[in-house]
Amino acid sequence: MGEWTHLDEEGHARMVDVGAKEVTARMARAEGCIQMPRELIQNLHALPKGDALQVARLAGIMAAKRVGDLIPLCHPIPLDSVEIAWELKPDLGVVRVEAKATCHGRTGVEMEAMTAASVALLTLYDMGKSQARDMVLGEIRLLEKTGGKSGDWLAKV
Repeated sequence: MGEWTHLDEEGHARMVDVGAKEVTARMARAEGCIQMPRELIQNLHALPKGDALQVARLAGIMAAKRVGDLIPLCHPIPLDSVEIAWELKPDLGVVRVEAKATCHGRTGVEMEAMTAASVALLTLYDMGKSQARDMVLGEIRLLEKTGGKSGDWLAKV
């Protein structure tokens, strides 16, 4: 494992200086899952609070845009795009979300993609909690990242 980039020589937290880094096209994809009853998955478009998938998509996009405010040492990044996609698996009682973030910048968008996925899942929980409180969120992880000095990275299956 390498050095912790967010610590200075004395071990104090610091924001990494990205000023000298080259601006490159960057992309990150992340995923996460929520376990919920089959009946709830089948009715996500018509819950008492509205269409849960559309509200969760907007929440994920909005969260990606606020990462610099949410995570103390993250740089605010002007995003080019944020996409949220769903895979509904009612037979398994699972909804999988995938979030993709892109930018042209000096630092990566991994945190934006993972935050988008996380907040989209939390929003599904919020939208469905009147129907089922025993939902479980998990398996949030980075799937892929491209661009930057460290190059491309792809998660192992």
